[in-house]
Amino acid sequence: MVKEEILSFVDHTALAAFVTEEEIFILCEDAVKYKTASVCIPPCYIKRVRERFPNLTICTVIGFPLGYSVTEAKVAEIERGIADGADEFDMVINISDAKNHYFDKITDEIKTLKNTCGNKVLKVIIETCYLTEEEKISLCRCVKEAKADYIKTSTGFGTKGATMDDISLFKTHVGKEVKIKAAGGIRSKEDMEVFLAAGCSRLGTSSAIKILAGEVSNGY
Repeated sequence: MVKEEILSFVDHTALAAFVTEEEIFILCEDAVKYKTASVCIPPCYIKRVRERFPNLTICTVIGFPLGYSVTEAKVAEIERGIADGADEFDMVINISDAKNHYFDKITDEIKTLKNTCGNKVLKVIIETCYLTEEEKISLCRCVKEAKADYIKTSTGFGTKGATMDDISLFKTHVGKEVKIKAAGGIRSKEDMEVFLAAGCSRLGTSSAIKILAGEVSNGY
């Protein structure tokens, strides 16, 4: 795949706790220049980015990175994100609920957040590194039943990022209704090509532009 085609699938990401406004604006300028699918940024930067880049697709994160904030807090985050100008939301499930096998609660939360999003895109991060295969399968069903737009592998802040085994499992259990986003640990052009060929519709990484320019990066 050519560089431009790969970048059209990338959520160009900067989510470190210490990311500065200057770094966010450089990220956005690069996203405009290289026509990435979106920028994925912390909620506190949405309004400033929308004012400066009115035509940019802005993704932000909800309940990030640990997922165990209450549903009402996640709803408030989405409502504020919409007001500030976000287009897409990557939410983290309550991983504790998954480990307790409270899958109905997870489905209900995703439904509530999707209703709050309306026509905005909702991606559901299940953080695969902490889950058994059966838990992953159950969460695929949650995401499908709740009618979220995407299932996403990872926050990039866990113990492991996206794997091909997880993408294969997703494809088997979410069907055609739910798209797939791979994130975390994407370190090469070959990684990106393999994930896209496997059926991913989005890639979450801070490194894609540097990788495709031949630079070395160990980013998200």
